[in-house]
Amino acid sequence: MPIRGGRWRPRGPWVTDIGVALLVQAAVTMPFVVPRSAGLPAATWASYGLTTLTVLPLVARRRAPVTVLIAVLAAGALYKFTVDGPGQPLPYTGLVTFYTVAELCSPPRRLAVAVLVGAAVFPSVAWNTGEARELLFSLFVFAAAYAFGRFTHTRKAYIRAMEDRARQLELTHRIEAERAAARERARIAREMHDILSHAVSLMIVQAEAGPVAVRTAPERAEAAFDAISETGRDAMTQLRRMLGVLREDGSGPADPPRSPQPTLAELPGLLERVRASGPRVECTTTGRARPLGPDTEATVHRIVQEALTNVVRHARADSVHVQLAYGADTLTLTITDDGRGTGPGTQSDANPDPGSAAGPGPGPGPDTAAGTGAGHGLVGIRERAAAHGGTVRAGPLPEGRGFRVRVTLPLVTSLSEVGS
Repeated sequence: MPIRGGRWRPRGPWVTDIGVALLVQAAVTMPFVVPRSAGLPAATWASYGLTTLTVLPLVARRRAPVTVLIAVLAAGALYKFTVDGPGQPLPYTGLVTFYTVAELCSPPRRLAVAVLVGAAVFPSVAWNTGEARELLFSLFVFAAAYAFGRFTHTRKAYIRAMEDRARQLELTHRIEAERAAARERARIAREMHDILSHAVSLMIVQAEAGPVAVRTAPERAEAAFDAISETGRDAMTQLRRMLGVLREDGSGPADPPRSPQPTLAELPGLLERVRASGPRVECTTTGRARPLGPDTEATVHRIVQEALTNVVRHARADSVHVQLAYGADTLTLTITDDGRGTGPGTQSDANPDPGSAAGPGPGPGPDTAAGTGAGHGLVGIRERAAAHGGTVRAGPLPEGRGFRVRVTLPLVTSLSEVGS
């Protein structure tokens, strides 16, 4: 058995079979080499060779246990009737092969072999001493060999079952880890999208308005450049916090905080930054406001951020209304603008499935840039709502101008909130 990687690895069962055969050969050799009294039969080479012949079949005992047992019994009978050599204190070869039959054979074969062995014990004892003591001892040792064979079979079956279970658990854990990694990648992608899309959109709007303001109202141009700088710094801060969470080694002079998710307390600052980019933004709260879990607060903040980003990028709206309506067990978040609703470069979900946890399936929405046909704003909103068991309805207003996103969230849905 070679050692590889610090562990013993057997080459195969035949190595064990050869080892067992050599051990039995050593046992049956002892009566031929120890001193003998003068009245006992002489130890001849013929009797020793025939004794060895009964041991050789043990090498193939796993491949054909019944055949090997019959061969061993036949060789033993041949030894008994043809030579008068030294006897053996125990029928080693018969016990080993009977043990193998009990371990490896099916119930019908085991029963047939047990009957055969039992039938062979009686004439063997009668030919030897004929005493009841020898008969009982022979029956006992063969019964013990059979019991040990069945015990070995049961133990190996148990070990195989445990190994199979361990492999299944390992596979399950690997699948769960891959799913968790996929969910985490999707979450990080949403966070990065929300942070960069919002900041870059506001910066583009302010940068486009800056040259005009320089010529007409220099004081407004200075405010626009200040807004660009503030938005950029805020985006960099949020990105550093996000990347700090992703860093695993924790090295560095000052580790970033481990909870980068935004809260409702930061919502006024978000609305103020959007106001600075052009549209009027109003926010109202109805119902009895009450504390939310951190996951829900982060989701509400990100949904408002993404909806306002879509308004700034595509809607060309003059005003936006954000409403938080607290119900008995739900929070309804509504973002309504007076922009163009549907038009070139913009497509809407006019008929979402209200029964779906996440609204309609992925597709183009009001965040889709003209001519590109690609956008992830509404998709991200639906994913965030679905993660909390919420629903999303989004589409243009009935009068044809303006767009509304309505998200309904249970007040307590995430596992972390339930357990807190």
